[in-house]
Amino acid sequence: MYNSKGIYLIIDIGNTLTKIAIFSKDEVIAIEKHENLSDRLLEKFINNHNIIGAIVSSVTNKFPELEKIFTKKIPIIKFSSSTPIPIKNCYKTPKTLGVDRLALAVAINALYPNQNVLAIDCGTAITFDFVNSNNEYIGGAISPGINTRFRALHHFTSKLPLIKINESYPIIGDDTSSCILSGVLNGVINEVDGYIDMVKLSFPDLKVVFTGGESFFFDKKLKNSIFVHPNLLLFGLNRILTYNVEQ
Repeated sequence: MYNSKGIYLIIDIGNTLTKIAIFSKDEVIAIEKHENLSDRLLEKFINNHNIIGAIVSSVTNKFPELEKIFTKKIPIIKFSSSTPIPIKNCYKTPKTLGVDRLALAVAINALYPNQNVLAIDCGTAITFDFVNSNNEYIGGAISPGINTRFRALHHFTSKLPLIKINESYPIIGDDTSSCILSGVLNGVINEVDGYIDMVKLSFPDLKVVFTGGESFFFDKKLKNSIFVHPNLLLFGLNRILTYNVEQ
């Protein structure tokens, strides 16, 4: 049974989907995904939950007006680069840092405090975010996601077809489709493994946490050991919310 005295609402507005979740401490009580989040859907989702705090994160800079939904005063945080977080942000241009990446940094630090950790988020883009053992967010890298690469080949050429992820792909393709699968999928596996290896040169004790809609593809395909956390971003946002509400 969850702790009804500490129920928090998390809203993550992404490029294609909005995720809403209810947390009790670090436990996910409920979660939904919507292409278009309406007041009606949100009201139905939070019904019968004693929400005591909420956080909204948006990579699109569009925020729903939650004040119209709640009938009593509830702390609502619109997450930004100026929001207090439980780690030190050493990014040179913090205002240009995506809030999703910052939330992931908080999440991996909560999972592995005082350790060197790399978060890899596999979606529209593949982002790499590193937090060191001093609990400092340093930065990382951004690369096109798997489906973004397929769409780019199709869009920027006149004859290449649009391909989707396939678990069966060759090293050497024998037709156009299999050549695209080989190039994109073998390429991205080696890219991710290579990036992890480069970071490990400086931080051999590195922990690696995967998340994102395309993270399933990398399971058992990388030579490096990884941990997959499907709700890592929501977990990080919940940590940021509780850090601000409960301190």
